[in-house]
Amino acid sequence: MFETPERARAARSGVSVRCVESIATIPAAAWDACAGADNPFVGHPFLLALEESGSVAEATGWSPYHLAAEDAAGDLVACAPLYLKSHSYGEYVFDWGWAEAWQRAGKRYYPKLQCAVPFTPVAGPRLMVRPGQPSAMLAPALGDVMVGLVERGKLSSAHVTFASEAQARLLAERGWLLRMGEQFHWHNRGYASFDAFLDTLSSRKRKAIRREREGARAHGFVLRTLSGPEIDAARWDAFHRFYCNTIDRKWGHPYLTREFWSRIGATMGDKVALMVAERDGETVACALNIEGGDTLYGRTWGAAGDFRFLHFELCYYRAIEHAIARGLARVEAGAQGEHKISRGYLPVSTWSAHWIADASLRRAVSRFLEAERKMLAEAMAAQSEAGPYRREAD
Repeated sequence: MFETPERARAARSGVSVRCVESIATIPAAAWDACAGADNPFVGHPFLLALEESGSVAEATGWSPYHLAAEDAAGDLVACAPLYLKSHSYGEYVFDWGWAEAWQRAGKRYYPKLQCAVPFTPVAGPRLMVRPGQPSAMLAPALGDVMVGLVERGKLSSAHVTFASEAQARLLAERGWLLRMGEQFHWHNRGYASFDAFLDTLSSRKRKAIRREREGARAHGFVLRTLSGPEIDAARWDAFHRFYCNTIDRKWGHPYLTREFWSRIGATMGDKVALMVAERDGETVACALNIEGGDTLYGRTWGAAGDFRFLHFELCYYRAIEHAIARGLARVEAGAQGEHKISRGYLPVSTWSAHWIADASLRRAVSRFLEAERKMLAEAMAAQSEAGPYRREAD
């Protein structure tokens, strides 16, 4: 960890910006006034749960280094979730190749700065400004402070990942490198029911989904959606076991601790929709969703065994049903997964911005990102064209 810099003046704003090593030092109401209410993952309760549960800490390679911009009266007017990283795990925007190339050249890629929500591939605000404040000035000023931290700390880079497109492009205008990614989201077109959604699909896709749902029900499980106090400690115990099993199968590391789930259950339980499958009163599978604004965010899932079609039922179809019943505009089903297209989830772009300190590495990364954007745009166009929705009557 390098030394916390002196308070830096944001140009022409009359606002000072400092780095804080725990979000607990910032009042929740002040942070959330900047973050807004629509995206639960940038809210104070979620970020605090990550830190206080030990999921995010120097020991896990995520050292909090949040930016807090304050006016002359000491009131928070802008902020950003920022971390000093000693690796690239848990980010979902992969820069392993950049790190390996730089280290082969005998240079040090880590530590780096990461403006993100740890372990959470959900797009949302990153340069967060309180309403009524000059966002056009303060948001890029936060990016400028990150650049200054890179320079003063002699770091390799700073990364703002899963930003809104507007904020990513704002940083690109100031010299940051723009990166496009892809996810698959389901969009509610005013459906009255799940069957109404199915009616918009091609006959083949409609039949396939019905067959998968029947296959999931054939296991004989009781399927329920739980929220708030309905999710007791035993449920979270089961969910954490399943989460660890899922991570282990993917050769990952389960950063999120058992305590984390209890904390979000206590502070955000009303936003949680836990899809569960039960057998003889015992939980055998869970899929965690968190609701925010007009969106249901699918986070992670796990099961006690390999039950055919149950993953699709709990993670995709019941999420769609829940969104329709709640009148939500969309379901974001997490990172990657081209298989989601046949189930009604269409490709959407995600965005990040990257500041690379060294000119030679910067040029190489810039060339890579330009080619990547072109290739991805072509692939997404083809995926949308081949989507499951019917274009004319079957």
